[in-house]
Amino acid sequence: MRYLLFLFLLLNIFLKECEASTLHLATSANPSRLNPILATDSSSSEITGFLFNGLVKYDKDLSTIIGDLAEEFYFEDEKTLFFKLRKGVKWHDGESFSAKDVLFTYEVLVSSKISSPYSSNFRFVESVEAVDELSVRVKYKQPYFKALETWMMGVLPQHILKDEQNLMNSSFNINPIGTGAYKLYQLEHSKNIILSAFDDYFEGRAKIDTISFHVIADPMTRFLMLKSSALDVGGIEPMQYEKQLKSDFFKKFNIYENISQSYTYLGFNLRLEKFKDPKVREALSLAIDREELVDILFFGHAKVCTGPFLPGTKAFNESVKAPLQDINRAKELLREAGYNEKNPFTFEIVTSNSSEIRPYAAQILQHQLKKAGVIVTLRVMEWQAFLNMVVFPHKFYSVLLGWGLSPTPDPYMFWHSDNDKQGGFNLVGYHNPKIDKMIEESQSMIESDNLSASWREMFKIITDENPYLFLYIPNSITTVSKEIKNIEPAPSGIWHNYIKWEK
Repeated sequence: MRYLLFLFLLLNIFLKECEASTLHLATSANPSRLNPILATDSSSSEITGFLFNGLVKYDKDLSTIIGDLAEEFYFEDEKTLFFKLRKGVKWHDGESFSAKDVLFTYEVLVSSKISSPYSSNFRFVESVEAVDELSVRVKYKQPYFKALETWMMGVLPQHILKDEQNLMNSSFNINPIGTGAYKLYQLEHSKNIILSAFDDYFEGRAKIDTISFHVIADPMTRFLMLKSSALDVGGIEPMQYEKQLKSDFFKKFNIYENISQSYTYLGFNLRLEKFKDPKVREALSLAIDREELVDILFFGHAKVCTGPFLPGTKAFNESVKAPLQDINRAKELLREAGYNEKNPFTFEIVTSNSSEIRPYAAQILQHQLKKAGVIVTLRVMEWQAFLNMVVFPHKFYSVLLGWGLSPTPDPYMFWHSDNDKQGGFNLVGYHNPKIDKMIEESQSMIESDNLSASWREMFKIITDENPYLFLYIPNSITTVSKEIKNIEPAPSGIWHNYIKWEK
């Protein structure tokens, strides 16, 4: 009997060792397209990051660009970039990755068959040449300060998509094949997206076997799942951190906090007559109290945003300060613009329920603006509906939204008139010929000091014109189960070495 019991215990241990490990995450919405050149929403971008690779990437400190699919890269001259690709890289279907895939991805991005905001990053490319199976030469029309960063874009498989007539609606977008550490195993909309470790990943197989994304639109449900340990990793809001967690939670989870590479703003639809008057936009800016907004919502886990580029970057302008609330001046400006108690200025703020914070932020803004006689109505929508029915068709008065930015900002994507178009990121329709010219001139600036000075001047001009009310830069508060080993926090966050994580 003891012998049988011993064998039973050994079998249990063996089965435990053989059990597949799963990392449980949550996403707030269904991904729209699991295709790196079409992924514009946060859910799609997050998931495609596990499925695809670019030629290069930032290191964990966000200070240096290092190789990804490229093992070596260098400038032959100021307008010619050469990539030597890694040997032995496989697509998820077993086919070999080559220079043909890089050339194909570029040709798709600059074709008229797709609508992608990322296409503008390649506007200065003159030609891409597949020199041989593992070599690529890129010639630029002029020196370009983001020439390397452009190639962080995920690469597509030429052998699968070469005959695709309509990539925007291709089945590839829900059945992707990449080179990433994980491949798509299961996609159930509004339920689960499951990724499985790719055995032939060029950096070595990820130690965690599967990643399960649970699609949960409601922030409170995500929080409750995290508290119950149904999720292994999750972001939490400052109020939850400060008021809603007990000591037993901190026994099960580690907390990692740093300032995020993102900001939240209230953007006005400048195509509408009522927002074209700069006095109105200035009045709305002076009617709000940004410090109060941050204090109420974040309990010290955020800072006021003063403009379009983030602190710590070379584009940040320290001399620009956030306006202080001045209700009397706001009322005076509104009177000058033709508004008063009998004819109040009214507009709607639309935002998404994907963040627990933003609907509350909208309510605080509504309350603050009322003090200046401004009547605000609110609409909170599901994320995909918000994007597809409001944001991208430009059917809004104002949107409460956010941007995540790279360490090297590119004002062209958000502030140049060219990107006031379908699929572009100039969502509010900002047009300023001086800014357009400055952006165009800055693109070929390689000398760091001149580029930084140009960015800082743009920062002040854009902020003074109030196309957005820049609101806050939140801290990123990430909780990770203590069952997950080998976490290495860095300026880029915790995900830089996820293939080494163990559970």
